[in-house]
Amino acid sequence: MVDEVILTCAVCGGHNNQGKHPDYPITPAQIAADCIAAAGAGAAIVHIHVRDPESGMRSGDPALFREVVERIRDSGSEVLINLTTSEGARFAPGQEDAAVGGPGTTLVQPLERLRHIEELQPDICTLDVGSFNFGETIFVNTPAHLRIMAQRIRELGVKPELEVFEPGHIMFARRLIEEGLIDGAPMFQLCLGIPHASPATPEILSVMKGLLPPNAVWSAFGISRKEFPIVAQAASQGGNCRVGLEDNLYLDKGEFATNLQLVERAVRIIRELGREPATPSQAALRLGINR
Repeated sequence: MVDEVILTCAVCGGHNNQGKHPDYPITPAQIAADCIAAAGAGAAIVHIHVRDPESGMRSGDPALFREVVERIRDSGSEVLINLTTSEGARFAPGQEDAAVGGPGTTLVQPLERLRHIEELQPDICTLDVGSFNFGETIFVNTPAHLRIMAQRIRELGVKPELEVFEPGHIMFARRLIEEGLIDGAPMFQLCLGIPHASPATPEILSVMKGLLPPNAVWSAFGISRKEFPIVAQAASQGGNCRVGLEDNLYLDKGEFATNLQLVERAVRIIRELGREPATPSQAALRLGINR
């Protein structure tokens, strides 16, 4: 078991739940500030979505990503930057014609989902390796689109974080690896507890871990009240961890959390288990990221 745990902070996510939290980071300045604070508390990676500053709704605007990234880089923080590519993947069948997207549909072509990756060249970007029911829409990631995205991410020299929500997603990720579309030791994120996907249980974590390639660098997270149990389970099994307001709004029952507090608690759990949070440099080395 490697002593260091790569801890990721997912600062705000793409769920429109900002109205449920009194101090949710929405503007680029707020998101960047939370990223910098999380890094100072022990997060080696920050996972970033952006939101429209006026409405608070999720956005794929490259200009918003640019402002967040520039603020982090200008701060002098060495934290590894992980940008989402999930925006533009939702489909809701229309009521009149199910083949035509209705309200909630955001589908765009695969390379359109990588515009900000092309422009900003982050250390890491996500690649959601499969489709599933997400809320009241379908999160659409077809094999053809995934191959196009994986190939372009590889050409850009960005490390893909393979986000897997079900065991079958791991099997397709392994196919991408076999096809030469993923370089080096693959980086997997086991996403647990999302409604209509894999539950955040020890049994599912064990099954999904067992399906990973032998050289995988893996992390796991659970949402809501399962956030910290999954931190403990992943860290105790040699894995890495993720916390943040994208996954959980509370520190304790009825007590709203900040990203900083969630990272601080995860660091305490990691240390109680005899491990240490990795520095960004240590994380980059393990992930094969050249900076």
